[in-house]
Amino acid sequence: MITDSLSARDFDDVLRIAADLGLDSIEIPTGNWSEAPHVDLDELLESSLARAEYRDRVAAHGLRISALNANGNQLHPVSGPAHDAILRKTIRLAQLMEVPTVVCMSGLPAAAGDRTPNWVTSSWPPENVTVLEYQWEQVAIPYWRELAEFSAEHSVRLAIEPCFSQLVYNVSTAQRLLHAIGRDSVGINLDPSHLMAMGADIPEVIRGLAGSIVHVHAKDARLNKPLVALNGLPDGTAMTLPRERAWNYVTLGLGHPAGGVVLGRVRVRAAGRRLRRNAEHRARRCAAELRRGSPSRRSATGQSRAARNARLAARRSVGRGLSGA
Repeated sequence: MITDSLSARDFDDVLRIAADLGLDSIEIPTGNWSEAPHVDLDELLESSLARAEYRDRVAAHGLRISALNANGNQLHPVSGPAHDAILRKTIRLAQLMEVPTVVCMSGLPAAAGDRTPNWVTSSWPPENVTVLEYQWEQVAIPYWRELAEFSAEHSVRLAIEPCFSQLVYNVSTAQRLLHAIGRDSVGINLDPSHLMAMGADIPEVIRGLAGSIVHVHAKDARLNKPLVALNGLPDGTAMTLPRERAWNYVTLGLGHPAGGVVLGRVRVRAAGRRLRRNAEHRARRCAAELRRGSPSRRSATGQSRAARNARLAARRSVGRGLSGA
């Protein structure tokens, strides 16, 4: 699991809970959008003793570190350089700690001369095409070609996570960037929840990205069907107002049937890779259960049998290996 799922707990508690849940690996955020509560990036970079002690703590619980995570916007015209610095430190640390993968976002540039990122999703009005070409050809592609070379030099694989409000947000944009980079050291981290929230079909996504998926986040999205029918899927309502949103992040199985994600797991394996799948818990009730360290046996008020079964199926799926191949 991604350790930020239990960001309020200390690292030893997180390790104990992960082991108690039967998981075999963890993914550790190192900074940028995460406050990195479970790692001191600079200390680990500077001290071989600190790295050894850290790895020993993880191994003592029968766990391994499957990936480091430096999600942020390294293409931001103002804060981008700081995010890029964290990402490169994370790549260096991954090499030193023999962690094979660093998860990151593609980043999102601004339009030429602007100081705020600009997510363009339509070719109309015509000036949008000009913005997109600038973002891709003058900012993103040159940056990513150089970063891919940096990661290859450090024997670390980058896993770009397609997400809304990023330059890479779906299959076609992922393919465009990977084709432009042209290096085996960069692939895709598939978090199905982001694409579900934009109406994508995950088995089709997996087919479209066949051979380029190198890491997976096990996270779901629940659609609020009355609001989707009224307003569509794009929604700028605050995440803190879940009842007023068209969709919300939830734990695996609480939005779409768990079987669909398991089917996706099989299809990813069919592409020729055995992948780590790290659970990223966002549902409030499941987060509370994890904080207590044991699953609750109580049913939520008004919860249907189907919903209970989906919740239990999701929990069993995570326990059986959605966070480990």
